Amino acid sequence: MSRPTTPLKSLADLKQVQRALSEARALEEAEAAARAAADKQRQAEQNLFARAVGADTGATRPLRSKPVVHLAPTPPAPVAVQHQRDEAQALREALSDEFDVSTLLDADDQMSFRRPGVGTDVTRRLRAGDWSIQRELDLHGLRSDEAREALAAFIRTAHRQGVRCLRVVHGKGLGSPGRQPVLKTKAQRWLIQKKEVLAFVQAKPAEGGAGALVVLLAPGGR
Repeated sequence: MSRPTTPLKSLADLKQVQRALSEARALEEAEAAARAAADKQRQAEQNLFARAVGADTGATRPLRSKPVVHLAPTPPAPVAVQHQRDEAQALREALSDEFDVSTLLDADDQMSFRRPGVGTDVTRRLRAGDWSIQRELDLHGLRSDEAREALAAFIRTAHRQGVRCLRVVHGKGLGSPGRQPVLKTKAQRWLIQKKEVLAFVQAKPAEGGAGALVVLLAPGGR
C-alpha cells in the first residue's frame, strides 16, 4: 500500500485514509475469492470429464498420432463409348451408298432434287440465291465413310440449330481414278436420304459450280 504523500492535518483526515485502505483490502479479498471459486469450478468440471471417459482409471490413452482419413480419388467422368459407337453405326446404316436416286433427281442440266410435295419454284429460287448460304461443309480429302458420317452429322446439327441453307463442297472428281466425280454422286444419294433435306441444286459457278451443292433444309430448331 502506498502511504499518503500529503501530511495529515486532522483526525478526520486520518479516518478517511483508514477507510480508503479498508475498502481497498476488501476489494482485493473479494477478487481473490472469486478467482479461487472459478479455479475450483474448472477443476471440478475437468474431474467430471475424466471420470466420464475413464481417464482416471487408465481406460483411455491419448492418441500417439493424428488420425488420417484416406479418401478414394474422385473417379473420372464416364465416357459413353458404347453410345458413341451406336451413333456412328446409326450414321453408317442411315445413309446407303446403294440408294437409287435416278428417279428422284430432276432431269435438268444440273440434276437438282426436290422432295415430293416441294414445288419447282423452290429449286428455282434456291438456284437464284434467294436463300443466303449460312453454313458450309468441305468434303475434300475425306474417304467415303468419313465423308458420309461428316455430312450426316453436319445436316443433323444444322437442322437442330435452325439453319436453312447450306453449301456442300464435294469436288469435281478431277483427281479421282478415271476422273469420275464419285463423291459427287454419293453426296447426292446421302442428301436425298436425309429427311431434313427439302431440296438441293448445283451451286453457281462463283460458289463452286459442279463441285458443290446448295442445300435447303426443312425448318428446324428446338
